Amino acid sequence: MTSTDPIADFTTRIRNAQKAGHASFKVPASRIKLKIAEILRDEGYLGDVAQEGTGPTRKLVVHLKYDKERVGVIDGIQRVSTPGMRVYRGHDDLAEVRGGMGMAILSTNKGLMTDKQARAEKVGGELLLRVW
Repeated sequence: MTSTDPIADFTTRIRNAQKAGHASFKVPASRIKLKIAEILRDEGYLGDVAQEGTGPTRKLVVHLKYDKERVGVIDGIQRVSTPGMRVYRGHDDLAEVRGGMGMAILSTNKGLMTDKQARAEKVGGELLLRVW
């Protein structure tokens, strides 16, 4: 079954897998989901990210991170821009997420990047999601 909003589906799968205490989960692969997962991995919110399979049946395998008490590293993940209501921000309009304790992911003309990278490169774009 196809999803109208694959990014929202991906964030919901992250939330649900973490609440259930799973070590990893699989999701149908796409370039944007892979890039989002890689950014979250690089920022320390997710563990390893890998693809398995080829062609249209490719799956993205995402490993979650937990602290010593088995509490998920991601406190919250929120989809901002949706297919029904796009949200765009310039680099000077990007507010810090949770007072700098979180991050936002933007889709810019230079590709997907964090809000910190967008401010540094002085580019704006579509505000996809916030993570804290």
